[in-house]
Amino acid sequence: MINNERLSGILLHPTSLPSPYGIGDLGDEAYAFIDFLARAGQHLWQVLPLTHTGFGDSPYQSFSAFAGQPLLIDPRHLIRLGLIGGWELTDCPIADPSHVDYGQVIPWKEKVLALAYSRFPQKRHEIPGMDQSFQEFCESNRYWLDDYALFMACKKLHHGADWLHWPDEYRCPTLEFKAGLFKSMHEDIEYYRFIQFLFFDEWKRIKKYANDHDIRIIGDIPIFVSMDSADVWANQHLFQLDSKGYPTRVAGVPPDYFSATGQLWGNPLYNWEAHEAEHFSWWISRIRAQLRNLDILRVDHFRGFEAFWSIPYGEPTAVNGEWIKAPGHALFSAVRDAFEGDLPIIAEDLGIITPEVEALRDEFGFPGMKVLQFAFDSLDEGSYLPHRYTSPVCVCYTGTHDNDTTRSWYQTLRPECRDKVRSYTHCSNDTHFPLDLIGTALASVAAYAIFPLQDVLCVGAEGRMNTPGIGAGNWSWRYQQSALKDELADELRGMTILYGRY
Repeated sequence: MINNERLSGILLHPTSLPSPYGIGDLGDEAYAFIDFLARAGQHLWQVLPLTHTGFGDSPYQSFSAFAGQPLLIDPRHLIRLGLIGGWELTDCPIADPSHVDYGQVIPWKEKVLALAYSRFPQKRHEIPGMDQSFQEFCESNRYWLDDYALFMACKKLHHGADWLHWPDEYRCPTLEFKAGLFKSMHEDIEYYRFIQFLFFDEWKRIKKYANDHDIRIIGDIPIFVSMDSADVWANQHLFQLDSKGYPTRVAGVPPDYFSATGQLWGNPLYNWEAHEAEHFSWWISRIRAQLRNLDILRVDHFRGFEAFWSIPYGEPTAVNGEWIKAPGHALFSAVRDAFEGDLPIIAEDLGIITPEVEALRDEFGFPGMKVLQFAFDSLDEGSYLPHRYTSPVCVCYTGTHDNDTTRSWYQTLRPECRDKVRSYTHCSNDTHFPLDLIGTALASVAAYAIFPLQDVLCVGAEGRMNTPGIGAGNWSWRYQQSALKDELADELRGMTILYGRY
């Protein structure tokens, strides 16, 4: 994947973009952000998963591993298509332009999209090429789109309930019953196809604009999928479930220094034997779909492809689990064969990593991650310190979406650790420190250096994107367009040129 390149870029989820409609979207401000990246000499834009979120608004818990996030659809594009009048957007519940209020934004956006869909049957024939484009989209994505649209229509019928609480015939439908549902629920199914058509049409334009400006997009692919998802519902044989669809084993991580009871994620575990019997076709389809929309994939919880923590369903904590080997070698060999070459994958190899995990990562040439915040949490000579990097085949981050912002993290460091990181980064002004740490990432031998926009803007704790283990209040930070100043772009560009990443 990395061929003697030295590139850098910014981590920002599109929900954090400015927008007059309560949440970041794929409208004008997304293009303005790409323009800022170009002015600042950056060649990478890392996003979190772009999928249709479910519980807790987390992009790592989605209704589908394939479907796009309807909340990112730009209402102004609906105006240009003639599906919405500008006056119909004046009731948007904007409470705070620096914060996403999902409780208000979701019902409002759903109302707007439903109104747009009510006019689509006529407009699709009036707008040149739209009807054909919609039909081609539905046909080329049928392998996931039909199950997703039917799943969402069934969720609507059952008032949003988890599919495990649906009646038996819906929970484990026969092919005959599903065929009947496609007929009886045609309108609702067509609506969900429509919003996916809108999302991917807008995203395709964004990606082309970025690529035309020599910017590659890095996206996340979580290792596990949500229990309440079309993926599990429609492919129950690929997961460790009982005859009624309930999981028998679930995912998490064991107890460690940070948690005496571990982390109980609750995602259903894969039935890897079934995946191997089907030559990993579901995984290949998933990765192929992502790489149509992205340039590089960051695979979350990579260690789970070597061995995963398996917890009996119903356990109150993650304590009573066990490590089970995973067929990572067979999986990535099959994926590599399907793509006929090197895979543009970054391995999220944070946490307690074994030599076996490192061997799997290195066998396929996947760069791992180095997080600078982890380098200075103690006075030890740890492997995250840049002078300890043994290879450029890695990605250096100041922090990730799961970390506190660099400014807030720095303020809460023990005095002796703060003194060390100040000396290491040659920091002379605490308010400028996040940019000094960015300079350290840029100066490292890592092929790629990436930093959250919060660190570029020197934002404090209010800018934290996610606090692991906390179910509410995450994924809501937004920046203001006025923050992307030309002088900030110039400073970032200068550092990027200085350290050979331009």
